[in-house]
Amino acid sequence: MNDEHKQSIHLPFSEKYTDSHSQEYFQKHDRKKLSDRLEHRMAARALALAGNPSSVLDLPCGTGRFWSLLAEDAQRELLAADYSQAMLDVAAKVRSPEIVKRFRLLQCSAFEISLPDAHVDCIFSIRLVHHIGDSAHRLALLREFRRVTRDTVVLSLWVDRNYKAWRRRRLEVRRLRAGETSDNRFIVPRQQFERECREAGFAIVGHVDFLPYLFMWRAYVLRKMPA
Repeated sequence: MNDEHKQSIHLPFSEKYTDSHSQEYFQKHDRKKLSDRLEHRMAARALALAGNPSSVLDLPCGTGRFWSLLAEDAQRELLAADYSQAMLDVAAKVRSPEIVKRFRLLQCSAFEISLPDAHVDCIFSIRLVHHIGDSAHRLALLREFRRVTRDTVVLSLWVDRNYKAWRRRRLEVRRLRAGETSDNRFIVPRQQFERECREAGFAIVGHVDFLPYLFMWRAYVLRKMPA
Protein backbone atom coordinates (compact mmCIF):
# COMPACT_ATOMS: atom_id res chain seq x y z
CA MET A 1 0.00 0.00 0.00
CA ASN A 2 1.39 3.41 -0.93
CA ASP A 3 2.11 5.79 1.93
CA GLU A 4 -0.34 8.39 0.63
CA HIS A 5 -3.15 5.83 0.87
CA LYS A 6 -2.38 4.67 4.40
CA GLN A 7 -4.70 5.70 7.16
CA SER A 8 -3.06 5.93 10.56
CA ILE A 9 -4.67 3.60 13.10
CA HIS A 10 -3.89 3.87 16.77
CA LEU A 11 -5.32 1.51 19.39
CA PRO A 12 -5.48 2.92 22.94
CA PHE A 13 -4.32 -0.32 24.61
CA SER A 14 -0.87 0.11 23.05
CA GLU A 15 -0.13 3.09 25.29
CA LYS A 16 -0.09 0.98 28.46
CA TYR A 17 3.28 -0.63 27.73
CA THR A 18 5.43 1.77 29.73
CA ASP A 19 8.79 0.78 31.25
CA SER A 20 7.19 -0.57 34.43
CA HIS A 21 4.30 -2.32 32.65
CA SER A 22 6.68 -3.96 30.17
CA GLN A 23 8.73 -5.38 33.05
CA GLU A 24 5.53 -6.60 34.73
CA TYR A 25 4.46 -8.20 31.43
CA PHE A 26 7.70 -10.16 31.27
CA GLN A 27 7.40 -11.33 34.89
CA LYS A 28 3.73 -12.30 34.43
CA HIS A 29 4.37 -14.52 31.42
CA ASP A 30 7.62 -15.87 32.80
CA ARG A 31 5.61 -17.36 35.68
CA LYS A 32 3.05 -19.10 33.45
CA LYS A 33 5.23 -22.10 32.67
CA LEU A 34 2.57 -24.57 31.52
CA SER A 35 0.58 -22.13 29.38
CA ASP A 36 3.82 -20.77 27.95
CA ARG A 37 4.92 -24.27 26.91
CA LEU A 38 1.54 -24.93 25.31
CA GLU A 39 1.62 -21.63 23.45
CA HIS A 40 5.16 -22.36 22.23
CA ARG A 41 3.96 -25.76 21.01
CA MET A 42 1.10 -24.11 19.13
CA ALA A 43 3.49 -21.58 17.58
CA ALA A 44 6.03 -24.25 16.59
CA ARG A 45 3.34 -26.28 14.84
CA ALA A 46 2.13 -23.19 13.02
CA LEU A 47 5.66 -22.34 11.86
CA ALA A 48 6.03 -25.88 10.53
CA LEU A 49 2.71 -25.50 8.71
CA ALA A 50 4.12 -22.29 7.21
CA GLY A 51 7.05 -24.27 5.84
CA ASN A 52 9.67 -23.27 8.44
CA PRO A 53 10.34 -19.90 6.80
CA SER A 54 13.92 -18.72 6.34
CA SER A 55 13.21 -15.13 7.41
CA VAL A 56 10.71 -14.04 10.07
CA LEU A 57 9.45 -10.74 11.47
CA ASP A 58 8.16 -11.15 15.05
CA LEU A 59 5.51 -8.41 15.43
CA PRO A 60 4.60 -7.48 18.08
CA CYS A 61 7.54 -9.15 19.75
CA GLY A 62 6.75 -7.94 23.28
CA THR A 63 9.54 -9.02 25.61
CA GLY A 64 10.81 -11.68 23.22
CA ARG A 65 8.86 -14.68 24.55
CA PHE A 66 9.22 -16.55 21.25
CA TRP A 67 12.75 -15.55 20.34
CA SER A 68 14.28 -18.84 21.46
CA LEU A 69 11.80 -20.74 19.29
CA LEU A 70 12.37 -18.51 16.27
CA ALA A 71 16.15 -18.72 16.70
CA GLU A 72 16.23 -22.54 16.72
CA ASP A 73 16.97 -22.41 13.00
CA ALA A 74 20.56 -21.13 12.97
CA GLN A 75 20.24 -19.93 9.37
CA ARG A 76 17.00 -18.01 9.81
CA GLU A 77 17.08 -14.23 9.33
CA LEU A 78 15.30 -12.66 12.29
CA LEU A 79 13.63 -9.30 12.83
CA ALA A 80 11.52 -8.17 15.77
CA ALA A 81 9.31 -5.12 16.09
CA ASP A 82 7.00 -3.58 18.65
CA TYR A 83 5.07 -0.34 19.01
CA SER A 84 6.53 0.02 22.52
CA GLN A 85 10.22 0.91 22.78
CA ALA A 86 9.99 -0.15 26.43
CA MET A 87 9.04 -3.68 25.37
CA LEU A 88 12.03 -3.81 23.02
CA ASP A 89 14.33 -2.55 25.77
CA VAL A 90 13.12 -5.17 28.27
CA ALA A 91 13.45 -7.92 25.65
CA ALA A 92 17.05 -6.92 24.95
CA LYS A 93 17.83 -7.10 28.68
CA VAL A 94 16.07 -10.30 29.72
CA ARG A 95 16.85 -12.57 26.75
CA SER A 96 20.24 -14.17 26.31
CA PRO A 97 22.81 -12.04 24.44
CA GLU A 98 23.40 -14.88 21.97
CA ILE A 99 19.73 -14.78 20.95
CA VAL A 100 19.31 -11.00 21.10
CA LYS A 101 22.16 -10.46 18.64
CA ARG A 102 20.34 -12.60 16.09
CA PHE A 103 17.50 -10.05 15.85
CA ARG A 104 17.26 -6.73 14.09
CA LEU A 105 15.00 -4.63 16.32
CA LEU A 106 12.48 -2.10 15.01
CA GLN A 107 10.10 0.27 16.80
CA CYS A 108 6.97 0.67 14.67
CA SER A 109 3.23 0.14 14.49
CA ALA A 110 1.88 -3.11 13.08
CA PHE A 111 -0.38 -0.93 10.92
CA GLU A 112 2.60 0.91 9.41
CA ILE A 113 5.59 -1.41 9.34
CA SER A 114 8.85 0.36 8.58
CA LEU A 115 10.04 -2.24 6.06
CA PRO A 116 9.87 -2.46 2.26
CA ASP A 117 7.34 -4.56 0.36
CA ALA A 118 7.86 -8.35 0.39
CA HIS A 119 10.74 -8.06 2.86
CA VAL A 120 10.40 -11.30 4.87
CA ASP A 121 9.17 -14.82 4.21
CA CYS A 122 6.85 -14.79 7.24
CA ILE A 123 5.27 -12.38 9.70
CA PHE A 124 4.83 -14.00 13.10
CA SER A 125 2.19 -12.15 15.13
CA ILE A 126 1.17 -13.64 18.46
CA ARG A 127 -1.22 -11.95 20.93
CA LEU A 128 -2.17 -8.93 18.86
CA VAL A 129 -5.36 -9.61 16.89
CA HIS A 130 -7.47 -10.36 19.98
CA HIS A 131 -6.99 -6.68 20.90
CA ILE A 132 -8.61 -5.52 17.62
CA GLY A 133 -12.38 -5.47 17.81
CA ASP A 134 -13.09 -3.52 14.62
CA SER A 135 -13.27 -5.49 11.36
CA ALA A 136 -11.95 -2.55 9.32
CA HIS A 137 -8.91 -2.35 11.59
CA ARG A 138 -8.24 -6.07 11.24
CA LEU A 139 -8.45 -5.74 7.46
CA ALA A 140 -6.00 -2.83 7.53
CA LEU A 141 -3.60 -4.92 9.61
CA LEU A 142 -3.90 -7.94 7.33
CA ARG A 143 -3.28 -5.81 4.25
CA GLU A 144 -0.16 -4.32 5.80
CA PHE A 145 1.04 -7.82 6.68
CA ARG A 146 0.38 -8.86 3.08
CA ARG A 147 2.49 -5.95 1.87
CA VAL A 148 5.52 -6.88 3.97
CA THR A 149 5.47 -10.68 3.72
CA ARG A 150 6.70 -12.57 0.68
CA ASP A 151 4.83 -15.73 1.55
CA THR A 152 3.11 -16.42 4.88
CA VAL A 153 1.68 -14.97 8.07
CA VAL A 154 1.34 -16.80 11.39
CA LEU A 155 -1.01 -15.04 13.79
CA SER A 156 -3.05 -15.86 16.87
CA LEU A 157 -6.40 -14.58 18.09
CA TRP A 158 -9.40 -15.54 20.21
CA VAL A 159 -12.05 -17.48 18.31
CA ASP A 160 -15.55 -18.67 19.15
CA ARG A 161 -17.13 -22.14 19.53
CA ASN A 162 -15.20 -23.32 22.58
CA TYR A 163 -15.79 -23.47 26.34
CA LYS A 164 -13.68 -20.41 27.24
CA ALA A 165 -15.41 -18.32 24.59
CA TRP A 166 -18.78 -19.30 26.05
CA ARG A 167 -17.61 -18.22 29.51
CA ARG A 168 -16.19 -15.00 28.10
CA ARG A 169 -19.49 -14.12 26.46
CA ARG A 170 -21.28 -14.57 29.79
CA LEU A 171 -18.71 -12.33 31.47
CA GLU A 172 -19.18 -9.64 28.81
CA VAL A 173 -22.96 -9.68 29.33
CA ARG A 174 -22.49 -9.16 33.08
CA ARG A 175 -20.03 -6.33 32.45
CA LEU A 176 -22.45 -4.57 30.12
CA ARG A 177 -25.24 -4.86 32.67
CA ALA A 178 -22.94 -3.37 35.29
CA GLY A 179 -22.03 -0.47 32.98
CA GLU A 180 -18.40 -1.54 32.59
CA THR A 181 -16.43 -0.79 29.45
CA SER A 182 -14.53 -3.24 27.24
CA ASP A 183 -11.08 -4.41 28.37
CA ASN A 184 -9.82 -4.24 24.77
CA ARG A 185 -9.83 -7.98 24.21
CA PHE A 186 -12.26 -9.51 21.74
CA ILE A 187 -13.51 -12.86 20.48
CA VAL A 188 -13.75 -12.95 16.69
CA PRO A 189 -16.14 -15.47 15.09
CA ARG A 190 -13.90 -17.77 13.12
CA GLN A 191 -15.97 -17.62 9.93
CA GLN A 192 -15.86 -13.81 10.01
CA PHE A 193 -12.09 -13.73 10.48
CA GLU A 194 -11.53 -16.23 7.68
CA ARG A 195 -13.61 -14.03 5.35
CA GLU A 196 -11.46 -11.05 6.34
CA CYS A 197 -8.30 -13.02 5.54
CA ARG A 198 -9.56 -13.86 2.07
CA GLU A 199 -10.68 -10.27 1.49
CA ALA A 200 -7.19 -9.05 2.44
CA GLY A 201 -5.60 -11.32 -0.17
CA PHE A 202 -4.68 -14.45 1.79
CA ALA A 203 -5.43 -18.13 1.43
CA ILE A 204 -5.82 -20.05 4.69
CA VAL A 205 -3.20 -22.79 4.87
CA GLY A 206 -4.54 -24.13 8.15
CA HIS A 207 -4.74 -23.50 11.87
CA VAL A 208 -3.49 -24.85 15.19
CA ASP A 209 -5.58 -24.64 18.37
CA PHE A 210 -4.09 -24.09 21.81
CA LEU A 211 -6.39 -26.79 23.25
CA PRO A 212 -9.27 -27.66 20.90
CA TYR A 213 -12.83 -27.02 22.14
CA LEU A 214 -11.54 -25.67 25.46
CA PHE A 215 -9.45 -22.51 24.95
CA MET A 216 -10.02 -19.51 22.70
CA TRP A 217 -6.47 -19.24 21.34
CA ARG A 218 -6.02 -20.29 17.73
CA ALA A 219 -3.02 -19.73 15.44
CA TYR A 220 -3.80 -19.30 11.76
CA VAL A 221 -1.31 -19.81 8.95
CA LEU A 222 -2.04 -17.62 5.92
CA ARG A 223 -0.44 -17.59 2.48
CA LYS A 224 -0.18 -14.46 0.36
CA MET A 225 -2.12 -14.75 -2.87
CA PRO A 226 -1.07 -13.06 -6.12
CA ALA A 227 -2.49 -9.57 -6.62
